[in-house]
Amino acid sequence: MYIYLYLNIFTILFPFLLSFDKRVQFYKNWKYLFPAMLINALIFIIWDSIFTHQGVWGFNDKYLLGIYLYNLPLEEVLFFVTVPYACVFIYECLNVYIKQDFLQAGSLVATIVLAIFIILVGLLHLRQLYTSVTFLFLPVIMLVHYRLFRDKLLGRFYLAYLVHLVPLFLVNGVLTALPVVWYDNGHNLGIRLTTIPIEDTIYSMIMLLVTITAYEYFRRHQKQNLPAPNFV
Repeated sequence: MYIYLYLNIFTILFPFLLSFDKRVQFYKNWKYLFPAMLINALIFIIWDSIFTHQGVWGFNDKYLLGIYLYNLPLEEVLFFVTVPYACVFIYECLNVYIKQDFLQAGSLVATIVLAIFIILVGLLHLRQLYTSVTFLFLPVIMLVHYRLFRDKLLGRFYLAYLVHLVPLFLVNGVLTALPVVWYDNGHNLGIRLTTIPIEDTIYSMIMLLVTITAYEYFRRHQKQNLPAPNFV
């Protein structure tokens, strides 16, 4: 059974069909979304390939098509297309249908506290590759996002992140329960949310933040003809 392929189709089907909704009109933002998805895919495919080679995780051939790109199944590569698309779609729908930014007021403080916490966890677990790389990479992306937008989009990002946890647990729950994807617990904290390693929630936050950051940068840069960002 090609479970992983079916999950990819399920993940993108409704967001794609609803992209033509008259209020959201998400299809009009594809020109900003697709370059952002490309950046995200390049980062995560390289990361994923290295971790697969190191045995941090792997894949069960029983649930795959059997087509591989280097050491990654085709379905895993598609995952970095379908999931970012669906996540940014959620982000845009929330922006359209929920006008008030309820989480903005405390978003910067929450980001600082979260960054400090996960840096400490990452440093204390350097031998666990999934934990250390994931927990130490997120603050880097947070810093890049803050340099570009300050705290203007953080409330919206956190709202989208919280909502996206629902499909995350549905899809990753299937992937890790069968399992389609297996994890070496020597490389993570060994803490599971049902069958999902807790690191997956941080990994997914990075994926969402990378894509939204690039998406909003391309959108604002093209609409306002902004100069390239200066990180010095």
